[in-house]
Amino acid sequence: MSTIAFLGTGLLGSAFAEAAAKRGDTVTAWNRSPDKLQALARFGVIAAASPAEAVRGAQRVHLVLKDDDVVEEVLAAARGGLLPNAIIIDHTTTLPTRTAARAQRLKTEGVKYLHCPVFMGPPAARNAQGSMMVAGPKLLFEAIKSDLSKMTGRLEYLGERTDLAAANKLFGNAMIIGVSAVMADVLTLAQASNVCGEDAVKLLGLIDLNAIVNGRGLKMAKGDFTPSFELTMARKDLRLMLETAGNRPLAALPSVAERMDQLIAAGHGTEDSSVLGINAVQSN
Repeated sequence: MSTIAFLGTGLLGSAFAEAAAKRGDTVTAWNRSPDKLQALARFGVIAAASPAEAVRGAQRVHLVLKDDDVVEEVLAAARGGLLPNAIIIDHTTTLPTRTAARAQRLKTEGVKYLHCPVFMGPPAARNAQGSMMVAGPKLLFEAIKSDLSKMTGRLEYLGERTDLAAANKLFGNAMIIGVSAVMADVLTLAQASNVCGEDAVKLLGLIDLNAIVNGRGLKMAKGDFTPSFELTMARKDLRLMLETAGNRPLAALPSVAERMDQLIAAGHGTEDSSVLGINAVQSN
């Protein structure tokens, strides 16, 4: 078993720490708010008063923090207690450019670092489900691959480009947030149509979203806007949605309608509605 530390015990960090302790690892944890450590004591997690205290003797140091600024602050505070061969595993969702700069700086300083953001909530973290992405030195990844595999249902090594996991985490979160916004609008349309929201959600099962991503999404990425659902027709349907919603607040559809109007005015009305992504595939 391993001796590890968790810096940051919010909902996700505490779930990771709990799961590690249950697997038999020796786990020490630190959090800016000490009260968040109290619930972990019953699992055998040791509370530390500082990041430096938490990482003393730890072979792996897991960061589950808010953002880049906090990562830098906590790393600086932990350095005094860090073992020379300790591996820092950063699960924080961070800016790709800052992630790459941090990885390069730490490499220069002789600190081992992997960026490993995840797609999982606390229940998944407790049960080794969900997905974890890894970016950084391959030899370092291979050295702890088996340990990381115990934390997740799916482990994806993306390569040595240190900002790649950070970028992909933003891609995934954009999809999650976008789907949530559209789902909110679907529920608003259901309310306006006197349809049970749960029934509306169930009927969405008729749509194969994976096929849309793998089909329409890949065509968009290639800049192929051959029409199968013309933009002008999609805009007509969107007008019907907006009229149905009336004065009810909408999260996403009004912005989509505005963008469609811009593209139609620019002469793209007969192209596929996926032409919404045209600027993303044009050369800078």
